[in-house]
This record gives sequence, structure tokens and C-alpha cells, in this order.
Amino acid sequence: MGVKSRTRAEQRKEQKKTLYYAKLNNCPTSPRKMRLLVDLIRGKKVETALHMLKNSPKQPSERLHKLLLSAIANWQAKNQGVRLEDSDLYVKEIMVDGGRILKRIRTAPQGRAARIRKRSNHVTLIVDSMNKPGEEESVSEEIEETKEK
Repeated sequence: MGVKSRTRAEQRKEQKKTLYYAKLNNCPTSPRKMRLLVDLIRGKKVETALHMLKNSPKQPSERLHKLLLSAIANWQAKNQGVRLEDSDLYVKEIMVDGGRILKRIRTAPQGRAARIRKRSNHVTLIVDSMNKPGEEESVSEEIEETKEK
């Protein structure tokens, strides 16, 4: 590995330390159906997104609910000692990409065969806090300094 690629790899590693994400690979639902749910929760607060997914009648909502809980757990693992209620977590970014396609054959009229494509998808969910840990202290210090002046 060269110096240039090593430094890029180290930079990517450092960026991943500040990201709180969860991934769902090869979910056996078509990407189009998953995107309908994903568009509902993008940018919403975590509490409202969890309620929306819990009460949604659509089939992929159960998997998305579990994925969101996993992302929250990842945030808690990286932020020891910070309360979840005080952090104002929200769904920062959520992406649905196409996964592998299973190709099957169904019989068709007049001796022909029709192809069935069973689609799957990959979902990446990034959660972030509106109140960053440590920022609250610096903001309160600035307020105290302005009061003194």
C-alpha cells in the first residue's frame, strides 16, 4: 500500500468514527417499495420515525424499524454517558440501493418461458444529533462571557 492510499484510508477511518450508522444488506424487498417508506422518515426525529414505522402497514417497515433501533444503539455505544433524550437524534441520511437479483423462470403460454426477477436492496441509515456532545458546554460558556461584558 502506498503512502497516498494509506493516508486516504486513515482519513476515511477517522470520518467513520464520527458517523453513527447501520446497514441492512440483501433485504428481500424491491428497492422501489423500500424507498416509499424511506422517504417518509428521512430528516425526521428518531422518536417520530420509530412511531411511523411501528404503525405502518407496509411489509418492509418492520425491517426498517429494527435497522433504526440498531443505528440508535450504535450511537449510544460511541457516546457513553450522554443521555439519548437530551441529544435530539434525527435521521440524517438514508439511502436505498439495489441489491442482488434472483432470476427465476415461470412457464408461459405456447411453450415459452418468462423470467421473474426477485429484487433485493441495501439500506444505509445514518443518525446524527442536533445537539453535539461538548457543544452545549461551549455555548453556555459563551453566554456567560457575554453576560460578564
